[in-house]
Amino acid sequence: MKPAVSVIMNCLNGAPELAEALESLRRQTFQDFEIIFWDNGSTDGSAELAKAFGPQLHYFRGKETVPLGAARNLALAEARGRHVAFLDCDDLWRPTKLEKQVALLEARPRVGLVCTDTEIVEKGRVLSRVFAQSAPGRGMVFADLMARQWISMSSAMLRREALESVVPAGEDGQGAAAWFDESLNVCEEADLFYRVAHDWELDYIDEPLTVWRVHGGNTTFRKFGQFADETLRILEKHRALYPGYDAEHADLVALLTRRAAFQKAVALWREGRNDEAREVVRPWRASSPKYRLFWAASYLPGSCFDLAARAYFALPAFLRR
Repeated sequence: MKPAVSVIMNCLNGAPELAEALESLRRQTFQDFEIIFWDNGSTDGSAELAKAFGPQLHYFRGKETVPLGAARNLALAEARGRHVAFLDCDDLWRPTKLEKQVALLEARPRVGLVCTDTEIVEKGRVLSRVFAQSAPGRGMVFADLMARQWISMSSAMLRREALESVVPAGEDGQGAAAWFDESLNVCEEADLFYRVAHDWELDYIDEPLTVWRVHGGNTTFRKFGQFADETLRILEKHRALYPGYDAEHADLVALLTRRAAFQKAVALWREGRNDEAREVVRPWRASSPKYRLFWAASYLPGSCFDLAARAYFALPAFLRR
């Protein structure tokens, strides 16, 4: 008999925190699930920890280490549940997470994805909550989601039918393009959520039922060059997938173009290419506090990057828009 939920766990040397993640699964009040555990070439004790979980966990090990998006696709190809959830090995779930998400999906057949609020925790201390940074939306919220992404990976549960619906024509469900776009390295999760949101309603549980454990300094700022490139690549993908995209979502296209320019400028500044960074954002210099703050910061040497990054993420959300 097929389970209600397939829990996808992708692992590469996740032993230090894997035991706690698995224990959060044992404590779920809803137990009709399987775990698809995809080992991406671990050399620590991850395999032993996973195999000790019990018969609900199906262990797979890849022949070689592949990018995370590819590993997620390989794991998804093994899933049998009518819903799919993702639990990264360093994250945790509160006990009622699966129960409440399944109940919502079963009650509302047009909802393709339901997420929960997420606590962002470092060394046991709660830094913030995702919904406090970006308020979620309900219903057909494709453009809203792209403007202010609020779905953390480990909080998402997707209806299997919704996942299958975003498989491009001609794909058999096993290929790279079936779910996660393997040409993306930092936006592959958001890209999948966007495609589901284009055709399905979204909903959320307004409780912090997911715990996202972060480690060390924030790395997002360090990848802004990649975010810029992939933001524009997703924009081009949407133009190909959805006829009339630019006319229907003119404000969104402008926002994404401006956002990609900011991300590119940050990457240039970090490389010490200050003049080029200012030139990239010049058209939007006066458009918001965010761009004015960056313009001032760009006169500082690139060695100030880490200090500026910490200051940026400490700003109120409205100043970072």
